[in-house]
Amino acid sequence: MVCAAALLCAASASFADSGHAPDRKTAANLLNRIQEAAQQQNYEGTFLYQRGATVQSSRITHVATHGDGDYESLESLDGAPRRMLRHDDDMLTFVPERHLLVMEHRQSKDSFPSLLATSGDQVLAVYEPKLLGTDRVAGIESQVIELDPKDSYRFAYKLWADAKTGLLLRAQTLDPDGQVLEQLSFSQVRIGGAIDKASIANGMRATAGWNVVRPPVQPVDLQAQGWQIKPTIPGFRLIRELRRPMASSEQGQPPIPVDQAVFSDGLAAISVFVEPIEKNSRKEGAGNNGATHVLVKRRGDFWITLLGEVPQATLQQFASTIEYKPSK
Repeated sequence: MVCAAALLCAASASFADSGHAPDRKTAANLLNRIQEAAQQQNYEGTFLYQRGATVQSSRITHVATHGDGDYESLESLDGAPRRMLRHDDDMLTFVPERHLLVMEHRQSKDSFPSLLATSGDQVLAVYEPKLLGTDRVAGIESQVIELDPKDSYRFAYKLWADAKTGLLLRAQTLDPDGQVLEQLSFSQVRIGGAIDKASIANGMRATAGWNVVRPPVQPVDLQAQGWQIKPTIPGFRLIRELRRPMASSEQGQPPIPVDQAVFSDGLAAISVFVEPIEKNSRKEGAGNNGATHVLVKRRGDFWITLLGEVPQATLQQFASTIEYKPSK
């Protein structure tokens, strides 16, 4: 039995690895199809997030309606209970142990099983596609594509998409040696068919008795604040700038404004956080957890924190381009 299973796995792996380079249009269409399926298909299932020794499971339900936008429910199945309910960009997160309800506006549309922060064509300007045949994920026939970076400033990705609908079933982030740094994968999923939106819609209305918090997120212009962030790495574009309040470490003091600029090449994202220095023991440094790297630098009276699923050298290159010229 063990030998038979091993032979089956080996045969599957051998077939999946016999890749060839598709034409750019075919690859771009597949990437766009993945993104469209996440928005336009009905689906519900359980997926796993794996990074090193960390494994977390979540339950997702997505309903695409005709004329009333899309509804989504995302519930953590491990650790402290969390439940997110969403209608289009209106998002509610329930935190039961604190009886807290966070109401906010969705800022991005690239969380699993969504994928892109831009078009497939723009992604392929900095990634080289390779089709790896077919495979099965959660019992569903899928197309496999690998996206290899054209430079050393980003990681590779391996994607499994439902052959019928294009829905992303598994996504891996790979290091330069091809080892898996992070993975998101459905363990069970049902695609298509009718799914009632009522439980999500009703849940979003059932807010009585919860401690409601609305984080005061607002747009900000970092350049107008005196910051110059002009990355020289190909492909990364500014996609949003926000200001969020952060609680002060000193009791009774007002929140500290933290500005965030997000850059993306369509797959990988880098956040640059700017915050004024407080009286604390924070130090400059760098670190990582799986594919996510962090770099902390001081610029005069500000801390600059860079965070992204990219190699540390990419963050260092980003940091070297950041300048501050206060207005006179």
